[in-house]
Amino acid sequence: MDVNDRAALRRKLIQDRLDLPDRLALAEELQRVLRVWLVRRRERTIGAYWPIKGEFDPLPALYRWSEADPQRRIGLPVVDKEHGTLRFHVWYPGCPMEEDAYGIPKPKDTEVFEPQLMIVPCLGYGPCGLRLGYGGGFMDRTLAGLTPRPATAGVGYAHGFLPLLKAEPTDMPVDAMLTEEGVVWDVNG
Repeated sequence: MDVNDRAALRRKLIQDRLDLPDRLALAEELQRVLRVWLVRRRERTIGAYWPIKGEFDPLPALYRWSEADPQRRIGLPVVDKEHGTLRFHVWYPGCPMEEDAYGIPKPKDTEVFEPQLMIVPCLGYGPCGLRLGYGGGFMDRTLAGLTPRPATAGVGYAHGFLPLLKAEPTDMPVDAMLTEEGVVWDVNG
């Protein structure tokens, strides 16, 4: 597979992830890795995502994290169509939700905030914080526009490691990468 043909690579990685025979067990391991990694974090606001296409679901671990301090908030993205970026709206279990233009659930009429930490889904990942998303650029544009830039942690399954993946000019690297195998790297760790 040519790692420079990102469209074909994305299709293959999505299918490979959906076909993982033990994906639920891997997700349980990644939940554990994320919960342990969050213990030492000082941020009080985390932007995350609603899982699609077999993605790892970070929300159970984040909800457990939020229970330890009433000041902690979790946000899910809402697309800002005008700028092609994401705004994060407070999410909690049972909050009102609606589908966005892509059919992905988003919080309805909850508070907007800028996250101090973003948990970023990774379809694939490469060396030095390089992540491969779905190709829409929403996450990269959002990260590029936030000041101060939040800390970022990519989450995904180890099968998505692409050692020959090369960065494109608009790619924003993540500060840490977590898989079911553990913390792959952490620039602050």
